Amino acid sequence: MEQVNKTAARLGIKPGERILVVRIGTATLQFFRKGALVKSYVISTSQRPPSNVKHSLGTPRGLHEIAERIGGGQPPGMVFKSRVPTGRHFSEIPGADTDANLITSRILWLRGLEPGVNRGGEVDTYERYVYIHGTNHEARLGEPLSSGCVLMRNLEIVELYDEVRTGDLVWIGD
Repeated sequence: MEQVNKTAARLGIKPGERILVVRIGTATLQFFRKGALVKSYVISTSQRPPSNVKHSLGTPRGLHEIAERIGGGQPPGMVFKSRVPTGRHFSEIPGADTDANLITSRILWLRGLEPGVNRGGEVDTYERYVYIHGTNHEARLGEPLSSGCVLMRNLEIVELYDEVRTGDLVWIGD
């Protein structure tokens, strides 16, 4: 939390009452409300080393905000293509148990807040379509698994989605 507050102060941003902290090394996402830990979740981040660079497929570090919340009201496990629900649960997709990660249940689309670090040019988190979302590979959470996104259990991303709002801060660090 200290790093969140320092970076926000440097950028002239006042942290809101809800903050998400993603720790790549421990594969956890912590949800804080008014500085108190509400819940910790097991997650997965990139199979590649952390990176903020376009096309790196690494999970980007630094201070972000939730730019968009997508998927409210959809059933858990719903598959999204181009941020649109397909009408199908991941279990209805041929090969979903062995194929690459599907985007399921909910999408929290991230926007970097640090110019030159995770915002703008070749390091723009939003333009890289980096999300926090559900996955069809829940049994593998805790290990590096994504192409840059933060993956969660389907029921847990639905729960978290209902708690957070656009503009809430998200810190991603080692």
